[in-house]
Amino acid sequence: MADSASSEIEFYSSSGVPHMKQSKVFSAFLLIFLTALFLGFASTPRAEGTKEFIADSVITTKVKTEIVEELSLKGFKIKVKTNKGVVQLSGSVDTQDNIKTATEVAQRVKGVKSVTNNIKLKK
Repeated sequence: MADSASSEIEFYSSSGVPHMKQSKVFSAFLLIFLTALFLGFASTPRAEGTKEFIADSVITTKVKTEIVEELSLKGFKIKVKTNKGVVQLSGSVDTQDNIKTATEVAQRVKGVKSVTNNIKLKK
């Protein structure tokens, strides 16, 4: 009698496929998808553009953070854009020292190749 009894229980989804099979199919699909995605990005010029965009976004965020944390630049709206590691600053401040400080702050951020400062003095 012990031979005829089964201790294995299968749970079925609403589609009638056992959950274990669904899990294995999903895992296999995910692995194939991620491999294709990785290989696709690794071999195209677009991948380099994507990497540059991400790197530029990180640089922009770091420069903005540093500017916000710089006490002498508090309260000024300074815009930051980055393209291929070149940071462009714009906006307006009260003094020439503020303009110089903004440039220095941006130059300290890792990954910044150069800084173009288009910040103007308030009138």
